[in-house]
Amino acid sequence: MQFSEVLSQVAADAEHDFNLPEGWAQGRALFGGLTAGIAYQHALQAVESEQPLRAMTVSFVGPLAPGRVQLKRRVLRKGKSVTQISVDIMQSGEVGLSALLTFGRSRASVVRVTETPKAQIPPREQGPAFPKSELSPEFTQHYDYRVSVGGLPFSNQQTREFGGWMRYSQEDSPINIGLFLGLVDAWPPAVLPHLSEPAPASSLTWTIEFPEPLPANKSSHDWWQYKAYIDYAADGYGHTQAHIWDNEGKLVAISRQTITVFG
Repeated sequence: MQFSEVLSQVAADAEHDFNLPEGWAQGRALFGGLTAGIAYQHALQAVESEQPLRAMTVSFVGPLAPGRVQLKRRVLRKGKSVTQISVDIMQSGEVGLSALLTFGRSRASVVRVTETPKAQIPPREQGPAFPKSELSPEFTQHYDYRVSVGGLPFSNQQTREFGGWMRYSQEDSPINIGLFLGLVDAWPPAVLPHLSEPAPASSLTWTIEFPEPLPANKSSHDWWQYKAYIDYAADGYGHTQAHIWDNEGKLVAISRQTITVFG
């Protein structure tokens, strides 16, 4: 099942049952980008179209498996300019994911600081794709990657930067926030190139911010640029920040993650 097909099945009801699909595994859990996209789609049903998503914070509380879950949405505050919503995904009576989403209408302001970091990522033709192997997480079959910043995962390269190019391999539809969340989280944690052999690693918390609405003329099959930087990593945890640009070099999102690594 494609990512967009999964999102289309999210109902408008504040609480309802939902079936997580097969084919999107990430180790012993379902791919976090997919569950984050589901949480966003659920929150979106309670927001006016004039209030785009400004920021989303996700806590991956526990592993979610394919099968039945419960989606629970709560509108914390609905104002003229800003709406804040929480979404929980429950499985077997336990919280697997908890998200806080902030939607905000544009408004006049004398403050305007719009210079953004430039994309300085080598062309994707200069970067290798991820090797296809039985060690690759199942969900990666839905994406194409080119690593042109830093090294491949488990290559024992001690660099603080990691990134390159990414896109959906089969999806080809206008980009939206739900699809974009899956795209951004599909990039492996920036600590993995530091390892010399495969070891589990996953996102513990994730915050993503959108300075402007996504470009309306881009699709899920377009290439997008991603570069993460390790601020600090020790004692089994990593703290990273990342910027994401479209294929023309326009900044579209700012991301931060706390990562657990077992190696």
